[in-house]
Amino acid sequence: MSVVYVSDITYIWTEEGWLYLAVVMDLYSRMVVGWAMSERMTSQLVIDALQMAIWRRKRLHSGLGYLSPVYFEAQMVA
Repeated sequence: MSVVYVSDITYIWTEEGWLYLAVVMDLYSRMVVGWAMSERMTSQLVIDALQMAIWRRKRLHSGLGYLSPVYFEAQMVA
């Protein structure tokens, strides 16, 4: 299974100053699969977001195997 991720960093003004947000998106599902926030824009911010994406992907595909959202939803309705 191929995986293609894209990422971006944005900044948000808060009452305490700037907050930086790094987001990782799965291009196939267009779901946000990882994110991280920090008071500073560093390479570690992006690494943390990517690590979350990888960790979440492993959790979805381990144990009982991958359950597609369509299959899962069908089981919930039945």
